Amino acid sequence: MKPALNVRRRNVVASLALLAASAIACAADRKDEIARGRYLVQTAGCNDCHTPGYGPAEGRVDEKLWLTGDSLGWAGPWGTTYATNLRLMLQGMTREQWVAHARAMKPRPPMPWFNVRAMTDADLEAIYAYTRSLGPAGNPAPPFVPPGKTAKGPVVRFP
Repeated sequence: MKPALNVRRRNVVASLALLAASAIACAADRKDEIARGRYLVQTAGCNDCHTPGYGPAEGRVDEKLWLTGDSLGWAGPWGTTYATNLRLMLQGMTREQWVAHARAMKPRPPMPWFNVRAMTDADLEAIYAYTRSLGPAGNPAPPFVPPGKTAKGPVVRFP
């Protein structure tokens, strides 16, 4: 075998080994980011509204239902709002679009948008990675009901 061909083969093998190591490191980083996102969704209260029955079940809701929105309405002087199905919403957004949305959003009550804005970009990106890892599921939340109109289904009424 020619020496130049042997050197090329060694270079190719070394390059492939570096690529494999890089892919393994990226997969580990992604797994860590998804785990952090899961932790944040669970501890920051996202499931409280965005997962059906989460509060009454004391958090014991199958993870396959997490973040699928809810048909329980939140009624007050602003009208009646519903918790968005985040799994459907984030499937249609890039990571950058989600972070920009989270930084600028100011939805109707009772969504604590100010808490979302206080999160770091890394936190928002972890929530994005976790939510996307779950895949799309569920149905869109019912539409907003304006003040003075009656919502169908159960509502939590604010003064």
